[in-house]
Amino acid sequence: MVIFEMDADLHLHTHFSDGTYAPEDLAQSALRLGIAALAVTDHDTVEACEPCEAACRGAGIEFVPGIELTTEWEGQELHFLGYGIDVRHRELLAELAQFQDVRQQRVREMIDRLNRLRIPLEADAVLALADCRSPGRPHIARALVQAGRCGSMDEAFDRYLKKGRPAWVPKRRMSAGDCIGLLHRTGGMAVLAHPGLYRPEAPYGMLAEAGLDGIECYHSKHDGRMVHQFRAIAERHRWLITGGSDCHGDSKGRPVMGTVRLPYEHFVALKNRLPAARARFAWPAETQATRD
Repeated sequence: MVIFEMDADLHLHTHFSDGTYAPEDLAQSALRLGIAALAVTDHDTVEACEPCEAACRGAGIEFVPGIELTTEWEGQELHFLGYGIDVRHRELLAELAQFQDVRQQRVREMIDRLNRLRIPLEADAVLALADCRSPGRPHIARALVQAGRCGSMDEAFDRYLKKGRPAWVPKRRMSAGDCIGLLHRTGGMAVLAHPGLYRPEAPYGMLAEAGLDGIECYHSKHDGRMVHQFRAIAERHRWLITGGSDCHGDSKGRPVMGTVRLPYEHFVALKNRLPAARARFAWPAETQATRD
């Protein structure tokens, strides 16, 4: 039996939300980087999942449909990754349509605040630049850079778009418990995204009671100490261990895809926890026998 060293990247964004890559770009990048499995996890949209699945089939890469949702738990913002979801689930699509409306209105409100600061951006032009149903602050940051108002996207966030900055506008968020329930009703798994970014730390005990399935231990903002810490938490709660680069393409300088690699055994554990959803994965026939 041949043993392959394989890795996965289960946190990737496309131009359907705030990334710059097309779904086909992700599949080709994964092929070039030697990534055996990937997931698309765009913010508040699943539009990239079906074209990315098709591209992954063509490239011989395993694929799982995903999404990233922003929630709130007792005033703290938490992000969740849903894996193995039914991308045509009616309740999910109805919720996403509402989230997308909120996102578009938030962009308009933030640009209105920038206009009051005598920065002459136009909301319609920014939404056209975004060219997606799920626009966000990165699209405003790109517009500020293009207009010569900021030298980089980081500067745009630091000066105007971060919480507490003059153009910041809060957005409506669902509760963490409701999010976990929604992801489960779609046939998927709910995973806490990038726990190292939360201050204070996430309420792990309460999330366990709410039915959380996993935790993203490997992430581009996690160092070795954090990975060890979050793996211990996952093992204590018997949670799935996931990970990914959180790549947004070229929007934040050089792409980070390939810099974070989830050991393939954890991808196998994820797909084995989703027996009802196996039909929603793309398993390349020519490689399946060597990967099981």
